[in-house]
Amino acid sequence: MRILAVIAALFIISVTLPAVYAEELIENVQLEMKGYDEIILPAGSFVPVLSTQEISTETCPEGFKVKFISTSDLFMYETNIIPRETVFYGYIEKINEPVVGTNAAMKIKITKLIMPDGFEIPIQGYIYSSNNNTIGGGLTAPSEWVKMPHYQSKYQGISWNHRMATLQIRPGGKRCMGVHTKIPAGDQQIIILTANTPITHTITE
Repeated sequence: MRILAVIAALFIISVTLPAVYAEELIENVQLEMKGYDEIILPAGSFVPVLSTQEISTETCPEGFKVKFISTSDLFMYETNIIPRETVFYGYIEKINEPVVGTNAAMKIKITKLIMPDGFEIPIQGYIYSSNNNTIGGGLTAPSEWVKMPHYQSKYQGISWNHRMATLQIRPGGKRCMGVHTKIPAGDQQIIILTANTPITHTITE
């Protein structure tokens, strides 16, 4: 009986010790993370960049990989969270070919940034355009002009004095064929973030 009691006691100690040790480890990890302030770059933030290549709806297909480079340091309070010369990578998400009446258009999605020291952070954003981030897509010029009479009249006393008509030229209903849209190499653009971006790394000089 004594032997059985000793074996049972040893078994209980061997089971409970790892659990107690694990609890201590978890508490230590939680203590180390206390007071950690994560830097969040909010959705809607703008980042000025330059295009490193020509991007055209004529020569580039959907999925074409693109690269931009930041032109200035981006600070949050006193912290430089995106240094100058950070590289942004993305691809052409959608292309609309030119048609009669409308120029070609494209949307460029940005998926990650790489800082000058090589650290990589995933992001969600687009090359900004006021037209829902669609670049191009404007109406083309009219292909015909129509002469329309415009009558002028002036009220004099108790009656209207109708004058002769003058001809005005107005655009007709037909428009020209659309043209392709492109971003030249070295062109200044703006990236707009569409989701909050946790900045988990900063460069200190």
